[in-house]
Amino acid sequence: MDFLIASAARALAAGDPLAALNHVALRDDAPALALRGIAMAQLGDLARARTLLRGAARAFGPQAAVPRARCVVAEAEIALAARDLGSPDKSLEAARATLQAHGDLVNAAHALHLAARRQLLLGRLDDADRTLAGIEPASLPWASRAIHDLIVAGIAMRRQAAGTARAALSRAERAAGEAGIAALVTEVRSAAQAMETPVARRMGRDGERPLLLDEVEALLASGALVVDGCRHALRRADACVALAGRPVLFALVRALAQGWPRDVDRETLIVQAFRTRYFDDTHRARLRVEMGRLRAAVRGLASVSATRHGYLLTPGGGRDVAVLVPAAGDVDPEQGALLAFLADGEGWSSSALALVMGTSQRTVQRALDALAAAGRVQAYGQGRARRWILPPVPGFTTSLLLPAILPGQ
Repeated sequence: MDFLIASAARALAAGDPLAALNHVALRDDAPALALRGIAMAQLGDLARARTLLRGAARAFGPQAAVPRARCVVAEAEIALAARDLGSPDKSLEAARATLQAHGDLVNAAHALHLAARRQLLLGRLDDADRTLAGIEPASLPWASRAIHDLIVAGIAMRRQAAGTARAALSRAERAAGEAGIAALVTEVRSAAQAMETPVARRMGRDGERPLLLDEVEALLASGALVVDGCRHALRRADACVALAGRPVLFALVRALAQGWPRDVDRETLIVQAFRTRYFDDTHRARLRVEMGRLRAAVRGLASVSATRHGYLLTPGGGRDVAVLVPAAGDVDPEQGALLAFLADGEGWSSSALALVMGTSQRTVQRALDALAAAGRVQAYGQGRARRWILPPVPGFTTSLLLPAILPGQ
């Protein structure tokens, strides 16, 4: 490796893409193309970065297995940053195996980190856990350790395990500080700030108050019957009934929970569940039918009984009842999930959002159009290049670009 290539590699490892470009910007040999591609990715020009890395892979030729594998790993990271989640795992796994066989353990671990991050975005938390189990973080450089612990924290947050998430973020903060990469330190701090931001509001007889992730975890562990308006489900520590696809039943159980421990009159239930102010005997008959369906759905967690004036929710075992709603206001489950994914600061395509949500692209597009009309999301680009983001908040830094791929010597 000549002096300029080595200097550019060190600059990229330190998170300084401009210094790397100063060394190799005018060179077109294979190593220079690869380093230029990684530098452009860190600067945010993902399309140019992908073109450079593909050119580098061709220039290396079939005999240079390790450099070609590094280009594949770098291109996989660009696909992840661009939220191109439909890319197959086979090429990344083949590149990882090549790097592992040739002793490039740092980049092999980075390939596993990319696979785990993709699985995390897709909601495959158990798969992400198994992928991370194949990595020994103590043997990695500080930057890779920070990335590892950020993924662990992300999995814990998705599982609402606040204690595990805080411990992982503490380790990530120390590792990022030791690595000395400013962008990595910024990402860790951003993740830690999310732990201090309310994730939901609890509604009760004495008003409502915001809850941190730690408080949500404690509430769920307390054994209380929780009507979760964030995920549209009825939850208890050891059980969960999903009602996201049954909006009438969820509206009914939420109204009953908000009225607990008193009963709720039939007129209020009809207005909240059927969204009408004018009702007759047909609505009352429909209410009886829906209440029968609700009893069957929540059996084992609670009972619903008729009273003289309405209906009463009774949690099993004399438990408390709590109602959680999104911190930013009520949204339907599809819109809430979209806002949660867009909160990472990256630009998402509607196809990628449909993939992670397990629904059709047309359904996602309708929800995005509704959010855009309300000013809650923004779009840029046209056609297949169209991406959706949250509106920028003045005074906040942008999200981290791609973490540097540490070059092998």
